[in-house]
Amino acid sequence: MTVKISSKYQVVIPEEARKSLDLRPGTSVDVIVKGGIAFLVPVKPLSEIRKNLKGKLSSTDVKSLREKNR
Repeated sequence: MTVKISSKYQVVIPEEARKSLDLRPGTSVDVIVKGGIAFLVPVKPLSEIRKNLKGKLSSTDVKSLREKNR
């Protein structure tokens, strides 16, 4: 997918990419530049991450993660 940068340095994200990444108006994205390549990474709210992980981590896993973050 090729897009052009406008005179205001704006880019339109193609529909296929927006749908694939579930991007909606107001979604925040991080721009990460590495080795001459720019990556757009959607920023997910912590509540959504928790919801996606619910039931996938055991209490032992959670305890281990908490201890590592101290």
